[in-house]
This record gives sequence, C-alpha cells and structure tokens, in this order.
Amino acid sequence: MDIQTIKQRYGIIGNDPKLLLAINKAIQVAPTDLSILITGESGVGKDVFSRIIHENSLRKHTKQGRGLISVNCGAIPEGTIESELFGHVKGAFTGADKNRKGYFEEADGGTIFLDEIGELPLAMQVKLLRVLENGEIIPVGSSTALKINVRIVAATNVDLVAAVRNGRFREDLYYRLQQISIYIPPLRERIDDIPLLFRKFSSDVAEKYHMPPIFLTDEARQYLMHYPWYGNIRELKNVTEQIAVVETERTITREILQNYLNYVPEEKLPALAGSPDSPNAPLISDRELLLKALSMGQMISEMRNEINELRQAVAQLAQGLPLNHEPSVQPSAFPIIESPQPTPDNTLHVIHPHETIDHPEEEFQETEMVEDEPLALEEREKRAIRLALERHGGKRTLAAKELHISERTLYRKIKEYGITL
Repeated sequence: MDIQTIKQRYGIIGNDPKLLLAINKAIQVAPTDLSILITGESGVGKDVFSRIIHENSLRKHTKQGRGLISVNCGAIPEGTIESELFGHVKGAFTGADKNRKGYFEEADGGTIFLDEIGELPLAMQVKLLRVLENGEIIPVGSSTALKINVRIVAATNVDLVAAVRNGRFREDLYYRLQQISIYIPPLRERIDDIPLLFRKFSSDVAEKYHMPPIFLTDEARQYLMHYPWYGNIRELKNVTEQIAVVETERTITREILQNYLNYVPEEKLPALAGSPDSPNAPLISDRELLLKALSMGQMISEMRNEINELRQAVAQLAQGLPLNHEPSVQPSAFPIIESPQPTPDNTLHVIHPHETIDHPEEEFQETEMVEDEPLALEEREKRAIRLALERHGGKRTLAAKELHISERTLYRKIKEYGITL
C-alpha cells in the first residue's frame, strides 16, 4: 500500500517530508513483529500510526484476542496497573472475587498499543521487559507464567533518553522498545500543512451543519502558520471548529483569529544565537529559575562573607599582627561590604592579603581581577536543595514547599545527588 492510499484511508492531511517519512516507515515495518516506539508531542496523531502499523500487519487477521488494544499507561493508577496489564487470579487481593484477564492476554495474537509509556512506574518496567524478552506474563497472585504472542507498539511525548539518564526509565527497556523508532513532527515543523488542515476541518463542519464555508485572509493565514500550536492537530481542530460554528462573518481575519488563540506569537526579530531570545534557546522551567535564584543568593552571601574576612585579614597584616589576632583597626577604616558590585566585564576586584599597606585609611589601589566562575545547573540545584534541608532541619516537606517542588521530586533529587545531612 502506497503513502497516498494510507493518507486517504486514515485521513492524514499534509505533504511535509518529515510526515511522509514517518508514514513510509510505518508501512515498511508493519508486516514485521519488531517492537516500535512512536515519539512526538501530544496531539500529533500517534494513535493513528499505531492503527496503520497493526492494520497493515499479518496480525490484523488473527482469530485470537481482540486485534489492537490501546492502553493509556498514564491514566491507570499505579496500584492497579499490574492487574490491568497482566490480569489477576481469584483471591489475589481484596475484591478479586474471580480470575480476570489483563490487556496483554486479551491482545494475545494481536497488537497492544502502550500510549504514554514514559509514565510507566519502574516496577512495571521490569515486568514489561520480561514480556519483550520471554513473551511471558504472570497474573497478580499467580505463580504460573503464561506464554503470549503480542506485538508491542509504544508511544511517548517524553524524552526517554533524558528519562534514562535521570533514572526514571530503564535503559534496557528503552532499547528493547525502540527496535524501530518513528518520529512524528509537530505542526510548527510542518507549517505549510497548517492551512490544508484548517481547510479540511472547516469544510467538515460546514458539511455537517449545512453552513457556508469560511476563508482566511492572507494575513490571517500567515498568523495561523506561525502560531506555535503546542496542542498540535488536536488544538488546531478545536479552534477551527469553534470559528466555523460561532463566527457569522465567513471571511476570517487575523483579529478574529486572535480572539480564539491563547498565545500571541511574538514578531520574529533578530536574536543572538544561544541567547534567551534565540528561537533555538532551551526553555527554562520555573523550578530551574527558582533554584538558580536561591543558589545565586547563597553565592552572593558567601562571597560577601569571604570578602569581609579578607578585609579584616588585610587590616591585621597592615598592623603587623598575626591573622588569629583581633585587629585594632576601626571598622570605619575597612567598611564591611554590604553588596559586592561586579564590574561591567562580570569580575570582582579582590585585594591580595599579602600586600603591605602603609595607610589603611586610604582606598586600596592594587587589585587583582578574579573571574566569577559559574557553577553548573546541577551543582546549583544540589546546593539549593541542601541549604533548604539545612534550614528546615532535614524536614523534606518544608524544604520541598520552599523550593516549590513536590516532596516526591525532592526525594528523587536527594537520591540522585546523594545528598546527606
């Protein structure tokens, strides 16, 4: 089956090369039994690709099971997910009054689509790995393994490579799942397809409710194409249907569009590569900004204390006193720094402690330029967490509240960084 036929059969609109590559890969791997990992943002249509893969495979005609079963891993409570996936036997837990098949057993001979696989708890990841390696499941409360023949197609909008690096996803499971990887691009990577989708959705509404079609002005079309569409096709369809039903004016202007869009895209202005205003600059979360602020405040405080101690040491040396002797210099001669001021080139002037000073009352002239070396984000985060724990006597609940993160996230960070008090 060719790409054009697949597009017509599954209602896929667009001619972007990345989209066509994804469709072609799905067609090529469908007849195999390889595990497939579909990646892409929420709303790009990952479930449609799971159908393409299953319905163009030999498993479509299986007489066993239910063909294709879709499971949203993020929507099942952690306490019941094992029973939902692998089933249970009578008496396995309170309320288990009879044997029950899980999704895997129901899909035996067919395909199971595990959406939001990145939300699967670590304990379940181990058991899913057993299914991939041995083709076996063990129902809850049973000691007998059941052989099953299921093809797994998984999907996620999470960066699994980062999740593996942070210990939230098993590396061995990741490599078993992505024997074949299919990436579905978001709308903002295929902007020429956006007007086509808008026209298709608006035509469907006009036909369904017997209404005149709507049209975009050139300015509105450009605005639509450069809107970020973080909800992707799902968001575009929702907005299009609202406009088609609510607006009495059938020529849609930019001003009308703005009434339905929550985010107003900024004008594209030149920006330095790598600067915060650069389109390719990485987004910084509110939590990261908070931790940066906390750690920077601590760094400034420590710097202030160190410079004050240095001034006192210089005063002692100027009088020929040992450094452990209390200086007799008046505080006014060496004022305590309240807030160190960096120079325009982001350096601080620090005085050599070994210099001889004849007139301590005069302003110091000989200085050394010491560059302020920024700490890595992980180190600043670690320091901010440690300080918050120290301030609250090791109480994680209060520390998490101060850092504006969940206690579960704080516990994971403590374990990740090996923080001890």
